[in-house]
Amino acid sequence: MSLINLIEFNRLGDERGGLISLEQNKNIPFDIKRVYYIFDTQQGVARGFHAHKDLQQVAICVKGSCRFLMDDGHNKAEIVLDKPNQGILIDVMQWHEMHDFSEDCVLLVLASDYYDEADYIRNYDDFLTASVK
Repeated sequence: MSLINLIEFNRLGDERGGLISLEQNKNIPFDIKRVYYIFDTQQGVARGFHAHKDLQQVAICVKGSCRFLMDDGHNKAEIVLDKPNQGILIDVMQWHEMHDFSEDCVLLVLASDYYDEADYIRNYDDFLTASVK
């Protein structure tokens, strides 16, 4: 599996403006049970720094930009999200960090399940141990 799994969304719309449609099990590869967004992130602040045991997510920078660091415990890769018609699949057991948020960044995240703190791995060494299994 690739560390950077980009999803390109069809850009719709007309002279009035753009439109992107997100549909579970179509262009989003799972049932959507939770939606949240990150905004007003201060300069120099990084977010994420965790992995999930079972949760899948798709992150879309609907405005502005931010840099993702993806890590599977063996390899690391980075990508800048800066297009509203492009999302990154954050799969299970992928450590992810978000850096360099632009001042106007709005990061939309679609999640495959409800919030469950027990699903988080927040310690990097614990993640490395779990990713070897």
